[in-house]
Amino acid sequence: MGAVYMLGTSMGKSAVVMLVLVFLTTTCIAVTPALSSDDIVENSWAAKAPMSQARSSLGVAVVNGKIYAIGGTTKSWVPFSNPGGAVGTNEEYDPTTNTWTHKMSMFTPREGFAIGSYEGKIYCIGGYTTNGSITGVNEVYDPATNWWETRTPMPTPRAYLQANVVDGKMYLIGGFIPTDNPDFGYDISNVIEVYDPATDTWTQKAPSTYGSCGYATAALDGKIYVLSGSFDNLRTKMNQIYDTQSDTWTVGSSAPSYFMSGAAVATTGVMAPKRIYVFDAPCPDRASHPDVPLYSTQVYDPETDSWVAGADLPTGQVDAAVAIIDDVIYVIGGYRATYRDVYDWVYGPQIAKYATNDQYTPFGYGTTPPVIEVVSPVKQTYNASSVSLDFMVNKPAVWMGYSLDGQDNVTINGNTTLDGLANGLHNVTVYARDELENTGTSETITFTVDAPFPTALVAASTASIAIIGVGVLVYFKKRKNQTRK
Repeated sequence: MGAVYMLGTSMGKSAVVMLVLVFLTTTCIAVTPALSSDDIVENSWAAKAPMSQARSSLGVAVVNGKIYAIGGTTKSWVPFSNPGGAVGTNEEYDPTTNTWTHKMSMFTPREGFAIGSYEGKIYCIGGYTTNGSITGVNEVYDPATNWWETRTPMPTPRAYLQANVVDGKMYLIGGFIPTDNPDFGYDISNVIEVYDPATDTWTQKAPSTYGSCGYATAALDGKIYVLSGSFDNLRTKMNQIYDTQSDTWTVGSSAPSYFMSGAAVATTGVMAPKRIYVFDAPCPDRASHPDVPLYSTQVYDPETDSWVAGADLPTGQVDAAVAIIDDVIYVIGGYRATYRDVYDWVYGPQIAKYATNDQYTPFGYGTTPPVIEVVSPVKQTYNASSVSLDFMVNKPAVWMGYSLDGQDNVTINGNTTLDGLANGLHNVTVYARDELENTGTSETITFTVDAPFPTALVAASTASIAIIGVGVLVYFKKRKNQTRK
């Protein structure tokens, strides 16, 4: 990702504007598009280099444009029913070279843990250990140093839960908790615990309406979507929505297909429209829902609260992990269960683990225009004839310009100054075009200039008036003297 849309919310506006100016000034030098719309096929899959180790129930996270596939299990059993065989494997994938590199393994091998990245580090929390016990361990990996550290553990040990990072905090929702339940040995939790990586502390939030595990989840615009999975020991298509600002829960429209152990991610609106993509081999629940469609790619639009089906997963695996870089999606690992005969139905299916790495291009990829936020001017009166034009663009632009008072566009390389403004009302609109010829338009900003008359000009004018006045007096005095003669 470019620096322009990786800026942290804690930065001051002046720092943000300076970084954006530097970024745009350098990126606008290269005006030849790197790719065209003809190179893009939306809603399509492409196979990429696989991991070296096939595994499911793993976690993936992105740091500096690289994907880290960590942990998981290689055991040939269905997750949940017989956990164990966890690994601490850590592989780094570079999309630019389509290659994998082994990195330092996780201290505590685990499967079904929560994972999230914050300020260049990756946090792996909870999960099942090698002996099948549930842990709350919290270990952080630094790709820059290729080293792990241990942090404060999760207060409520849980497994098969997810982490969502919102405003620098990690929200860990639901999951399995240890119990004396004779049937399963676990219960499903509705706990929400929030981890602050900056302070290494935990807090608790309002519990979800229903306990949940094996769900897919993604965060978008301050809300966390908890999708399908198993709620209160019942398979469901429910869409629970948690608002991190108000600490409240609502319910959205349900997914078309049931799924369990799904993986989800949200596109950002930078390269593709804002949507939530869920990937999983859907669960057939023909006994109670014989007419339920089976889709392995399901796409949710939060704005319209509606779903559509996407192109099916090429492999058809479940319990995979998902990552996103510049709105391009990667579905990694997982397993597939095959029931070949009666023996399999009685004693369990044949399990195939996957090391696959499938790249997905989402709907509308490459069609979203740049988003421009004008920082200055604002709607106010300026006591100067020069006003700074400062703005932010959410992705690299090959051309930028502005229109002042409805006049022709003026090409610029970044932030600039509007000089020589006359007193009165003005308006300015900023434009930016990306490498795929999508043009974005800012809000039109109206402002007023009420610059005082320049002191030097006032002095000069006063002097001129005085000279003229003296000249007039001399003239009339001469006329008077001539009349007397």
